[in-house]
Parts: sequence; C-alpha cells; structure tokens
Amino acid sequence: MTKRRSPLARWLPLAVVVLVGVGVIVAAIVTSPAPPSASSSAPASSLGAALGSNPNLDPGTPLNRPAPDFTLTDQFGKRLSLHAYRGKVVILAFNDPQCTTLCPLTTTAMVDAKRLLGAAGSQVQLLGVSANPSATALKWVRAYSRAHGMTYQWRFGTGPLAQLKRIWSAYGIGVEIQHGLIDHTPALYVIDPQGRMRRLFMTQMNYSSVPQLGQLLAKAASELLPGHPPVRSGLSYSAVQGIAPTAHTSLPRFGGGSVPLGPGRPRLMLFFATWAAEDFPHLKQQLQGLDGYASAAAGGRLPPLTAVDEASVEPSANALPRFLGGLTHRLSYPVGVDRSGRIADGYEVQDLPWLVLVSSTGRFLWYYDVSTQGWPARPWLIHQVRAALSHPTAIKAPGNSAIPTPLADSPAPLAALHRQADRLLGSVGALTARLHALRGYPVVVNAWASWCTPCQKEFPLFASASLRYGRQVAFVGADTNDSANNAQPFLNHHHVSYPSYQATSGQLASLAAIEGLPTTIFINPAGKVVYVHTGQYESQGSLDADVQSYALH
Repeated sequence: MTKRRSPLARWLPLAVVVLVGVGVIVAAIVTSPAPPSASSSAPASSLGAALGSNPNLDPGTPLNRPAPDFTLTDQFGKRLSLHAYRGKVVILAFNDPQCTTLCPLTTTAMVDAKRLLGAAGSQVQLLGVSANPSATALKWVRAYSRAHGMTYQWRFGTGPLAQLKRIWSAYGIGVEIQHGLIDHTPALYVIDPQGRMRRLFMTQMNYSSVPQLGQLLAKAASELLPGHPPVRSGLSYSAVQGIAPTAHTSLPRFGGGSVPLGPGRPRLMLFFATWAAEDFPHLKQQLQGLDGYASAAAGGRLPPLTAVDEASVEPSANALPRFLGGLTHRLSYPVGVDRSGRIADGYEVQDLPWLVLVSSTGRFLWYYDVSTQGWPARPWLIHQVRAALSHPTAIKAPGNSAIPTPLADSPAPLAALHRQADRLLGSVGALTARLHALRGYPVVVNAWASWCTPCQKEFPLFASASLRYGRQVAFVGADTNDSANNAQPFLNHHHVSYPSYQATSGQLASLAAIEGLPTTIFINPAGKVVYVHTGQYESQGSLDADVQSYALH
C-alpha cells in the first residue's frame, strides 16, 4: 500500500525555539501517573506546584517585547492585520491548516479560553497564522476553520510563502518539510492591548490537558484585561492520568449503552474525529467499509474492532451525531465517545485517525498512523493484525530484570543490555565506554527525546526489532537534549529491551552530526559508523531493512 503524503504537524526536531532577545528551551510530553484533583479554591502556591510538576502542560514563558506586526488574508478573503486589534488581548497561534495532531488541540484550547472569560471574552481576539509552506492557498485556512467549527470564532490568516516565512522568522517559528510531513513549532502567544507579547505557550501532544491549557490561556488573558475578569474554571493543574489498555473501564456508546475496554481479549482500536473528513473525504464510506473487518472478527478469527470518537477535540457535541447520521447504514461495531481525552492518552494516540492493536493483557502490539500513511485496505489490515498477533512484542514490565524469551541465551555483552532494559543510565562518557565494550558486535544507536513526537511513533518499531535481532545486534538509546525527569517516565511507558544514555546533540557529534530527532546511527563490529538515518522510521519493514543491510551485513 502506498503512503498518502499529506502534511502532519509535529514538534520540530530538537524542539528548541529561539526568539530574538529571549532564548526558550521547550520541554514536552511524557505520561505522568499523578491523578487529577479539581479545586477552584486551591492556594496559588499549590496551583503553581502542580503546574510546575505537570509534564503534559507548558506553564508559559513570560515575555515583554513588541509583537511583530503583519498583514495577511483571512478565511473570508479579507485583510487581516495584527495592529487592528490594539485595545484587545490577542491569542495568536501558528497552525498548519492540514494538521491532525497538535493544531486541533491548540484551537480547542483557544476557544475554551475565550468561553471561560464570559462576557469579557469579547475583549479577546483569537488569531491564527498558517504554518504550512505547501498549503498557503485561501481554501486551506477556510477548510480548517470550517471543519473545526471556528469559521466565526477566529481569523486565520495566510498569504504568499515569502510573506509567511518573514512572519515565522519574526516570531521564532520553525517550519520544515521532512519526508513529506510538516513540522512546525506549536506556539501560542498572548499579546496585550498595547501590542506587546506577554506570554508564550507550547501545546503538548496530550488530549486530556487541553482544558487545562484553555484555563491557562484564559488566566493569562484576564491578567491583561481591565478589572481582571474572573475565569469560569477551577481545574487543578495536576497531570491527568491517561487510562491505559491494562485498566478496565468503559466509554459511553454512541446510540446508547457503554463500550467496555481493558484486558481480557485482544482489541483493535480506531481513534478518529469527524473533522478528519477534511483529509479523508470518503471517511463515512471508509468507516462503513470496516464492517467487513468486524464481520470477520465476529467469527472469532480476529480481535474485535472498537472505534473511539475523540470528542475532546470535536467542534461541538452535535458533530458526531450529525456525522454518523449521514451514514447509509449503522456501523456493525461500537463507537465509544472519549470526552476527557484520557483514553486517547492512555492508548498513546498521536494523530487522528489512528489504529492500535492491544493484546489480551493490554500490551501494545501494533500502531498505524492512518493520517500519514493512508486508509488501510481490508486485506492489508487483516494481514497486519494477524502478523502482530502471531509475533507479539512481549516487552517486559518496567523494573523486571528478566530477559524476554526471544532474547534468551544472548551473548553476555548483549544479555547485559537486555537486563538494563528501559533504564536511563549515565552520560555520554558512559555511552562511549559502553560502545567500546561492544566492539565485535554491530550496534544500533537510536537518538531520541521524550518530547519528540516522531520518536514516540517509532519506539514500537525499535521494541520489535530489538527483540528479533537483539541476539546478534546491540541496540542502545541516546536520550538527546532531554531531562531525566521527563525521559525516565517516558521509558516507563514506551518499553524497549535495551537501556538509554543521556547526551546532547553536540556530545553525539563525535559519532555523527545530529540534524534532528530521531536519528539512528549504525556502527559496525570494528566501531566504525557505516550509516546514519535522520528522521522517523515509518514502518517496521524500513527499519528491519536497515538493520539487515547495515548491522547484519
């Protein structure tokens, strides 16, 4: 099957945003086990402590400098200038109009922020600037606004590419095309009535933190408005725990009843939102086409299919009923409604639509990003599900020092790596010593970071490859430009059969130039780098092919 090369908004590699006069290093997401606790009367100190310890929520960076002016064309074809909104607080986002990852989270939080200010929301203007160099036409900003129910809730500007590039540069927005996908800095600026940037926020890839971000934006706007109008929300800023497939739970079922989730049987899950129809014009027919898979599963030959509407980022409560009401017949499989985002976070959804296969014990066996790789044909999907079930990636739980069965009887140097699976070890010096000790074996070094969305997506591929080749090839991780506080929780939720070492991209330069994350370095048994792969591995086959070409041969 061919990959559909449509853009996908993700965090820029190395995720370092540099503003003129202000250096801002942006951290990003890991799943935290801390439970939520709502209290509107919590003291400021406890709120600040919760916010500071929440890895899924950027607390915002204070700024105080003029916001660069710009003039673009909005979704109505009208002239849009930043200076026209002097006297109002402006919340300005840089969005890819074809984005299916971070941008819908960003715009949902923006709308929430204005709503939380009540009547004072009339003094707040929501603005967007297109951040996709291959989708600068007016039709794209119009389509995004319409799909997300924002046509009359904001003004989304675009213009000639040269003009957009000047604006991106003025605001420190990095925009790149990598492997046909769009990476851009997911920045939100809060601008005061005098036209000065007062706070910078970075959207995290975490569905359940969107309401918290909306509250943060509302509070930042309130502080800049006369009289500091109250924010109609009392959410805690503590990290909200995702509900993983290892936990028994249920979702409301569209049409009535509930959808049980959790261990006990393998499950194929499809996460989607109705606005994905902008990318997939035949989404209704494609959902109905999955009835064929559901019919095969009913015979017990395949795991049952459950669809989940990510209601946390739908434009309205009526979006799903209106969408499914347009089907020619009722779906034969259940559709659950995830209003909190906790199911999507627990199942590690990074894009929409998104397929994930989980085992009867709640382990992840297979991911598929429909948005970037195209809608799967039924025979291909069935083949992938059966293959994943017949060769499950049974990664050990964190803290268990037992070596997974496929790696039993590995040579001593490789078995030592397997016993340290999921651990975050020393610095680059320790990594260098480890590579020296592994002379005589081919080594695959994967440079990654917890905040890097492409890294998250390819981790299951490395988990699978390291199990199948780990008796001959040494796999080692290099946690790059990251903090241990973020990296270790990430490893606790993204299991691989080898350890990682902490380093900076500069420290890894002696091995290879790190131009972006993820980067994978192949070293032969003599200790010589023979190949460097920059960017995400998009399929198991592409990673396996490189392991076979550069490590085993």
